Amino acid sequence: MKNYVFTEKKVPCAVLMSGSGSNAEALLSFERAFEACPYHIAVLATDAPESSRAREIAARFDLPLVEHDIRRFYREHGEESIKLDSHRRRELREVWSNEFYAKIMAFAPRFACFAGFVPLSNIAVRLPCLNVHPGDLTRCDDAGGRLYAGLHVLPVERAILNGEKALRSSVILVQPYTGDGAKEMDAGAVLGISAPLPVEPGHFTLAELAEMKEARKPGVQCCDPLRKIALEHIERLKIMGDHVVFPRVTADFAAGFFAVEEEQLFYRKKKILSVEYTIESAPRPLLIS
Repeated sequence: MKNYVFTEKKVPCAVLMSGSGSNAEALLSFERAFEACPYHIAVLATDAPESSRAREIAARFDLPLVEHDIRRFYREHGEESIKLDSHRRRELREVWSNEFYAKIMAFAPRFACFAGFVPLSNIAVRLPCLNVHPGDLTRCDDAGGRLYAGLHVLPVERAILNGEKALRSSVILVQPYTGDGAKEMDAGAVLGISAPLPVEPGHFTLAELAEMKEARKPGVQCCDPLRKIALEHIERLKIMGDHVVFPRVTADFAAGFFAVEEEQLFYRKKKILSVEYTIESAPRPLLIS
C-alpha cells in the first residue's frame, strides 16, 4: 500500500499552470485563509510564461516562479508542434519534463498540483501529483471505463447528452503516461468529487442537442448552442466545483489522509470509492457498495 504521509506541519507543494490560473488562485486563497492549512505552496510553475497569468499570480501572492516554455523548447529543437505523435517529439517531452522537474525541485516540494496544466509530463513518476478535472470520474460504463474522462469541454458535453441531472468536478492522483498518453488520461484514483451542480440545458431537448453534435464538421470551429451551454456549465463548475474540491482534497492529501493499494483508494484507513467535498460540511467518504 502507498501511504501519502508527510512529516512537515506545512507540507510544501508546487502548483503547475498553463492558462488563467483560477485553480491556482483557489489553492493559494485557501492556504492564506486558513492558518491551520496543512499545505504550503512553495513555488508556482508554468510551461506558458508568455500567455498564462503565472507572472501576475506569482507577483500578487509573492511566490517564486519557475518558467520553462514548452513551445519555445520544441522550436529550439526543430519541432513546430508539441504533439506526442512521433518518437522524436516524445523523446523531447521527456527531456523537457526532466528539465522542468529539476527547476521545480529546487524549491523542495513534496507533491504537486496541476492547476490547469496542459502538457503531459512524467513528473508524476517521481513526485505525487494531483489534478482537477471537469467531470465525475467515479461514473463508469459497463466495461469499467470512465464515462467522463477527456479533454476540455468534451466531458461536460458528454454528460449533458447522456441526460445527467448534475455535474461534478473530480480530483485525481495523476498517473504516469506512456506513448501518446491516451490510455492513462484521467485514469488515476479519484481522491475527491465536488457536490453535484444541476444541469440546465435551457429549452433544448436532448434529441435537439444530439443533432447539433451530429451536424458538426471536422476541422470547423464549433459555436453551436450545445457548445455554448457546455462552456457556461464549465464556468459554473469551476466556481462551484473545482474551486471547492481542489483546495480541500489538497489539504487532506497533505494531512496524510489518503492511501492507495493497486487501484483501491483508502481515506483515513477506510476503503472508499471517493470523498465528496462541499463548502458547508465535512468531507463525506463515498463507500464502495
